[in-house]
Amino acid sequence: MQHVVITGVSTGIGWSATKVLIEHGIHVFGSVRQQADAARLSAEFGDAFTPLLFDVLDQVTVRKAADDVRAQLNDQALLGLVNNAGIVVSGPLMHLPIDECRRQLEVNLVGPLIVTQAFLPLLGAKRGFQGAPGRIVNISSVSGKVAAPFIGAYVTSKYGLEGFSESLRRELMLYGIDVIIVAPGSVVTPIWDKAAQEDISAFAETDFAPALKKFRSYAVRSGRKGLAPERVGELIWQVLTTPKPRVRYTIIRQQLFNRVLSMVLPKRLVDRILARRLGLKRK
Repeated sequence: MQHVVITGVSTGIGWSATKVLIEHGIHVFGSVRQQADAARLSAEFGDAFTPLLFDVLDQVTVRKAADDVRAQLNDQALLGLVNNAGIVVSGPLMHLPIDECRRQLEVNLVGPLIVTQAFLPLLGAKRGFQGAPGRIVNISSVSGKVAAPFIGAYVTSKYGLEGFSESLRRELMLYGIDVIIVAPGSVVTPIWDKAAQEDISAFAETDFAPALKKFRSYAVRSGRKGLAPERVGELIWQVLTTPKPRVRYTIIRQQLFNRVLSMVLPKRLVDRILARRLGLKRK
């Protein structure tokens, strides 16, 4: 049996990827932060799932989890590592608390590095493991190429993850370990219900308040009409198992506007379109 480690599997893309991989006969080690989630997922997925209890920023518990996985594998190499865990911090950069920005970057950028370093030996970066070298799949976003206002900290983290993945892929050629980016657009997950209830009162007295409100409404509407998370899970399975994967996969609805036009049109024109839609023109 083949084995994959996925971070952040309690809901959303991580949960769906776990479900899809198990359906394809792959055993999943999935990370969660709460014991209650570990118990729930173990009941849902049975023996094909092993919970790993850690926060991606806690080096001690991450390395302990890697040791536990190694003990269960009996020197068999992992098929893959999926760095999925992440958060979204929103708000205008002019007023965003520095601690919130730092938390965004640490979870979405430092976290994948901590996890990757811990599990690289099990992917084939250390002698003694049986099987072909594994693959790393980093879950980025369309925001890793196209920047929207009011999620600047998140955009920065995903742009950074793209560069991190590129450098890492070229370094790990030494071991035959591939690194692939999967960049979804909006995905239908509970995150949009949370976004609709997010407290933005801290920015209520700023000049950005009306535009921020419009942006949140638009983002929530688009998110609730987004991709089914199972589609992203199927893509992750394909990326892990196809003989010659591309280095980056984008999966998104409304390809023409959300990807092609936003990446082909002159950036100043896109600026003006966004400004008109959100009311960001100078008064």
